[in-house]
Amino acid sequence: MSTKAKWMKVLASAAIATFAFQCAQAQYDQPKAAPRTIPPLSEAGKAVKAAADAMGMPRTGGPGGALLPEIDVVNRMEFWGSGTASMAGTSGQPFKTEYHVALGYNPPAMRVEITPAQGSGAQHMIQTVRDSYGWNESQIGAGLEPGRGAATPATAAVKDRLLQLWILPYGVVKAAFAAGDKTKVSTENGATVLTFPLSGELAGVTVKATLDTKNFITKVETQSDNPALVRQAEYSDYADHGDILTDIKSPGHIVQKRNGATVLDIQIKMWDANNPYLVFPVPASVKGAGAQQSADRAQ
Repeated sequence: MSTKAKWMKVLASAAIATFAFQCAQAQYDQPKAAPRTIPPLSEAGKAVKAAADAMGMPRTGGPGGALLPEIDVVNRMEFWGSGTASMAGTSGQPFKTEYHVALGYNPPAMRVEITPAQGSGAQHMIQTVRDSYGWNESQIGAGLEPGRGAATPATAAVKDRLLQLWILPYGVVKAAFAAGDKTKVSTENGATVLTFPLSGELAGVTVKATLDTKNFITKVETQSDNPALVRQAEYSDYADHGDILTDIKSPGHIVQKRNGATVLDIQIKMWDANNPYLVFPVPASVKGAGAQQSADRAQ
């Protein structure tokens, strides 16, 4: 096993969190055929549920074959791809790159590793966010023990990085579900469209997601008074891209745009949706920088 692979395991935890798509109480001491009362879904709720079903997010089951409420089985994911990226510090010119993402939704966290092709002039980058902390790593696990690389705080990038997490198709479903009756459904050019607000660090951002005829999320647009948080994303070629098949569908092609200009165009090689063993510990230096910044704001 490579050193990098060992450190990926060091950065791991088995925490799994799920949320119910439908509210129903499991009764273990009743026959399987016992009637259950499930509150009817709103039209928006039906559209969110349809998108979740299309991707294979909800599952049921229970001890002894008991029928439990559906739960969202997606929490942690990891995927690999290649294509082009265009980022600050590279004169805005797209460059060929390998693209590796590890992410989790409880807590909300994401690590994006960009490995440019030799001769591209772009630098290798590892950009990480967790909750309200953002930082850059010189190597996987940087800053977690003395002498192992550097973790550089990137507080100004927190919202932008969290946005990348929540505009992924799974993040859209989770956020639309969490928004409750603030999630609205409409039809545009014959397509189903979900519109809802984000919250927390991304309060003030509105998401608009378009579903295709199979209920896959194919386009996501954000609106915000902050131009840096206005983004467009396109997803296509949905399939089970896992090395171990889980019947969870993921996009095979991801395109992100800002102000109409493409900043990311990635073809997926593999997508591990089987809750890989990952967490995102915040280095002490990053926590310290965040605490200092909070103290400065309070003065």
